[in-house]
Amino acid sequence: MRVAHAGDLVLVITTDLKTFTIRLEPGSQLQTHKGILAHDQILGQPLGRELQTHLGSACLVLEPTTHDLIQALKRRTQIMYPKDIGYVLLRLGVGPGSRVIEGGTGSGGLTLALARAAGPTGHVYTYEGRPEHSRLAQQNLARLGLDAVVTFHVRNIAQGFDEHDVDALFLDVRTPWRYLEGVEVALKDSGVFGAFLPTTPQVSDLVAGLEAQGVFANIEVEEIVLRPWKPVPGRLRPVDRMIAHTGFLIFARKVTRDAVEADYWADRRRRKHEEQRTLEDEEEDMD
Repeated sequence: MRVAHAGDLVLVITTDLKTFTIRLEPGSQLQTHKGILAHDQILGQPLGRELQTHLGSACLVLEPTTHDLIQALKRRTQIMYPKDIGYVLLRLGVGPGSRVIEGGTGSGGLTLALARAAGPTGHVYTYEGRPEHSRLAQQNLARLGLDAVVTFHVRNIAQGFDEHDVDALFLDVRTPWRYLEGVEVALKDSGVFGAFLPTTPQVSDLVAGLEAQGVFANIEVEEIVLRPWKPVPGRLRPVDRMIAHTGFLIFARKVTRDAVEADYWADRRRRKHEEQRTLEDEEEDMD
């Protein structure tokens, strides 16, 4: 059974569900509103145990997940929600050894998830135009021991990207369609492009830009809606409030300019939209 060692990150949950993420150090203490928990009480013990603070209040000590670490980040900006980040990792195909560019570091929520998925053999290159945001993200990643997997660039991505032939590239910026020439240069052929946008006009501009660029195929627009339920067996029901729309996710694949597939996918997409409009018109006539 794995036990906790000095330097490990652990998640502490109090009886009122407050959470604390700490790095274990011999002789250190976690001070909470429920009392003090000594790190030495955790060191050398298996995780998943219930421990007592000096006031006798119970708490759980667990190994933190990526979701837990993102929720615990210090932030100056709104970060992407975990419900979106998890899907982004799958769609971008990020795994050990992947090389990924991120445009728009913010506080480092997505950067954290990309680094955990790609490391330790892969690498994340993240760009942020505001120095204060980049500094905070670097501090957040360093605190988690992930800074070695990430290169932080502090500059406007209008200047392009330093890296080439990366596996995936994701933009969380207001006007991603303005940077598609740089995206084309940085992405490897068959690489995955992704973006996050909050409004439909922005999505329309990006889709139009991807089509005009001439090297992007299989363009898709999606959103993720997550509805939690109250885990009470006798009164199982949805929670009263939920986080529904947070933003749109746009994905595309880079293909070579001389590939016939580029025109094929564009034609296929147009045919699909025309068929959908025809179906909607028929449904309206039936009503």
